[in-house]
Amino acid sequence: MPDAVVQEIRELIRAKGQITFAEFMRTCLYSPNGGFYSGRSNEINAHFGTSPANHPAFGALIARQLEQMWLILGEPAVFHLIEVGSGDGSLARSIVNSCRSNAPQFARALAYIAADYQHSSILLPNHADKRPIRERDANPLGVQDSQPGVQLIRSEGLDTFRNVVGCILCNELVDNFPFHRFAIEGGKLKEVFVISAADHFVEVLDNPSSPAIEQRLNGLGLPLSEDYRGEVCLALEDWACQLARALDRGFVLTIDYGELAADLYSSRNAQGTLVCYRQHVASNDPYRHLGQQDITCQVDFTSLMQIGEQHGLTTVGLTRQSRFLENLGFSSFLEELQNLGLSSARAEFERTALMALVEPEEYGAFKVLAQAKGVVPGIELLGFEDRQR
Repeated sequence: MPDAVVQEIRELIRAKGQITFAEFMRTCLYSPNGGFYSGRSNEINAHFGTSPANHPAFGALIARQLEQMWLILGEPAVFHLIEVGSGDGSLARSIVNSCRSNAPQFARALAYIAADYQHSSILLPNHADKRPIRERDANPLGVQDSQPGVQLIRSEGLDTFRNVVGCILCNELVDNFPFHRFAIEGGKLKEVFVISAADHFVEVLDNPSSPAIEQRLNGLGLPLSEDYRGEVCLALEDWACQLARALDRGFVLTIDYGELAADLYSSRNAQGTLVCYRQHVASNDPYRHLGQQDITCQVDFTSLMQIGEQHGLTTVGLTRQSRFLENLGFSSFLEELQNLGLSSARAEFERTALMALVEPEEYGAFKVLAQAKGVVPGIELLGFEDRQR
């Protein structure tokens, strides 16, 4: 484990006596001294897969949904697409390339802003120019006449963004927000804290650090049995505030693994949903490989929607990724394989990569949530259509 990250955690514990799991997780993932994401000494795809990296069809299908959003908004001259947590740019490349090939009018309006803590070997086309785009430190939306193109922004969130007309896109972002862990002991809610013990870290239970943990769980109205353990992401409140402040008119599209609260906090997950990923191996031990492994848990989509509604973000659709992609024309990519003249081995490779996007044991069970602000009520987005009606 990186010594700097370990030392930073020990200093936090020394100063406070004990720290919440959220503080521990934040340091492991985002410490400038070697956190898993902020340092980006790791290539993320070396540790876990993502839909955009799996096949460009994922971005191409999302592009179809974005084009409809643009039409719903009245075809604004500039449609801002802010991808938060853009990583290596896989999703940005596939969306931009698809728009320029299949929706040139929309492509001319598209202003793609790829925001992340760090960008690693990212190449995004700017109109016909194939050179890498320079990173900009300035707020790209600070002026009203922001022009279409692609910009890379170092950003830890949305605080610098305002007046967005378009869409804020988050793919596998929310699952990495630092979360608090809790346990039911003696019929009472306790929080999991982290302390130092010799040369390692251990967990202890104590009274919650914030009343917001119990308030969140009580608000969901779900009975939790003795010895139940789980996670609560209090960061959702601040995230909803950021989204609402940044978005003037348009949509938020969130794609992640998670459940509605009734399923997430069911007996099936009585020990929580925390999982760590390192070199494509999953474990449930967050106290190993500090700064060198991902730490995540399932997203509570019920709370994400409820808190969004409180901040003026109306839920306009929630479905599985498989249904979302199928509604947008996933089958057309499978059919196209027949006409590409690929070798049988290559065709099978492409088919397997495509099917991973919709198969439940791969990415198909992910949830896709669409929220809107300043949009005419009652609109139906293509990806969320109920084809059984």
